[in-house]
Amino acid sequence: MTIIEGRAQEGDLSLDADVVVIGSGAGGAVVAAELAEAGQSVLILEEGPFVPPERYGRMRPSENLRHMWRDAGLTFAVGLGDTPVINVMMGQCVGGSSVLTGGVCFRIPDRVMHEWAAHHGLDDINPKRMEAVFEEVERRIHVEEVPAAMRSRSTQHFLKGLDAIGLGWEPMRRNTKGCNGCGRCNFGCPHGAKLSVDLTYLPRALAAGARLYSDCRVDRVLATRGRASGVVGRLLSGPHKKARGHLRVRARRVVVAAGAYASPLLLERSGIGRRSGQVGRNMTLHPGFRVMARFKDPVEGWKGALQSAYSDALERDRITMTSLFIPPGALAGTLPGIGLAHQRVAASIPNMAIFGGMIHDEGGGRVQTLLDRSFMTYRMAPKDRAAIPVLMRRMAEAFFAGGAEEVYLPILGLGGIDRDGLASVDLDHVPATALESSSQHPLGTCRMGVSAQASVVDPFGQAWDLPELFVADGSILPSSLGVNPQLSIMSMALRIAWHLREKRLPPS
Repeated sequence: MTIIEGRAQEGDLSLDADVVVIGSGAGGAVVAAELAEAGQSVLILEEGPFVPPERYGRMRPSENLRHMWRDAGLTFAVGLGDTPVINVMMGQCVGGSSVLTGGVCFRIPDRVMHEWAAHHGLDDINPKRMEAVFEEVERRIHVEEVPAAMRSRSTQHFLKGLDAIGLGWEPMRRNTKGCNGCGRCNFGCPHGAKLSVDLTYLPRALAAGARLYSDCRVDRVLATRGRASGVVGRLLSGPHKKARGHLRVRARRVVVAAGAYASPLLLERSGIGRRSGQVGRNMTLHPGFRVMARFKDPVEGWKGALQSAYSDALERDRITMTSLFIPPGALAGTLPGIGLAHQRVAASIPNMAIFGGMIHDEGGGRVQTLLDRSFMTYRMAPKDRAAIPVLMRRMAEAFFAGGAEEVYLPILGLGGIDRDGLASVDLDHVPATALESSSQHPLGTCRMGVSAQASVVDPFGQAWDLPELFVADGSILPSSLGVNPQLSIMSMALRIAWHLREKRLPPS
């Protein structure tokens, strides 16, 4: 796979293409592959670096964070009102967040598609019409059910507890082939078993003649005669991504797939989306809360698939529970305590299990720029905020029912508590500032719709304000999904790509 690194280019760079795709992640890679194979001249621009699999497979988690995540994994959404600060982790590398997910693959739930039809007028996005799209993506990235033998003991303990308290669960589906359960998915699979887009769609695109440039920051979309006609930006270099040469691309069509954080910022800088005022708004995050438990006997939760089972038994409470684990070295840095107290807790990692819960949230977030600084804010809806104590209580109960001696709730400064301690904690009145929350699922900031007054793009991703500018990433999803969004993003991008494949390119 030949990729041109922008940091190695001398001087300015001027390029031409039929289609320029901004972003090489789950959305951009799909569009690029489909259009290149249709015979179009495709150029892919990625702001992050190119880190080949043989390199990221050898990285320590700390190295991976520095080199492949936006802001080294330290991007935050500032909580407004009674809302916790949320750590929003996003990939910034060739392949995007696809390289750094657990590989979980859910189709867009039927209930969500019905909601999109009822509230956003998207009648064409329905289970029947999307079936072929889902099947094509699943075939290309080899989506398979995680076998029972790959469930870690951490997951097994929690599932045992779910069974004991009468809550159901299901095996997970992931885009893997030959997974050996090393638990490194979120830091780049070292064995090439997770079929992220850098191993699937991007090689297809390049084999069909597409060109991919890394280290290229796009600053603005250009317009000529009332339609998108290219982009301008800068080449980046060094650990601090210092701007060097200028970048200019002339194209007959522009596809923005930079993700729900960067795409609205690019549109805003380009003066696009002002008609609706919705650019950067309506952001959903699936706020996540990790619950850990200590067992008497060793668990060694890092042995097995990182994510192998889930439960939507609490969907009525807006909660989805998913298995997870992270490498012990990374886990130790997140445990409570200082000095010897932290050392004692960290020493119990072999006996710890983890499960995660996330909220099926409403669009309470915003991406915006102030004084040349971009940032995110997020305000939880009252019913989403009310789901947090339910999540903590029910997940703790499941762990205790599965045999745990202590649980560690996502409450800063609390430490481990036993079953009696759980009853004594007033979970309904824990202040937001004391809650530990994270997200890897920002969505909705350039949402799709049928009205130029209420949405940013039309039902096939074209910006209402500028013909021949399309958006094809998680930012176009009209609402939260309640499940991991990787497959949903890829499927929506494929639907747009099939439309563009048949849509005549404008003249040069």
